[in-house]
Amino acid sequence: MNAPGRLIIVCGLPGAGKTTLARTFESERGAIRFCPDEWMEAIGLSLWDEDRRSHIETLQWKLVQSLLPQGLVAVIEWGTWTRSERDALRKGARALGAAVELHYLAASVDVLIDRVRRRNAEVPPIERKDIVRWHDAFQVPTRDELDLFDVASVVSARD
Repeated sequence: MNAPGRLIIVCGLPGAGKTTLARTFESERGAIRFCPDEWMEAIGLSLWDEDRRSHIETLQWKLVQSLLPQGLVAVIEWGTWTRSERDALRKGARALGAAVELHYLAASVDVLIDRVRRRNAEVPPIERKDIVRWHDAFQVPTRDELDLFDVASVVSARD
């Protein structure tokens, strides 16, 4: 019988450092990382295509659900901007007997803009107005929400 799996949710806005942290978990814990941006780029899709992103995230979630019962560690770095998204992932993983972690990467609008500009990865580029709008829409995990996870952290981005 396999030990319970573990789901690690890395949440935050573009430029907050999700991929960097997720790669650390991948390396240090032997986790399998699920990043929709990488899949979309690999098959030539626009990162702005929200309909296809949704389909890729659905496919990734199905794969995660097949890995957790095998005792594996999966990292989801979708951003998970809303409490309802994070709740659904937590409850789904727990239903499979997995432990669940949440790591929220907090960053100011200015830090996000600087990082997004430096990485220069999106076509078309992300603009300040986009980040401001997303920052306003993002549902920051509350202490009550963080307490629902086996492990939870808030990492404040600097620079």
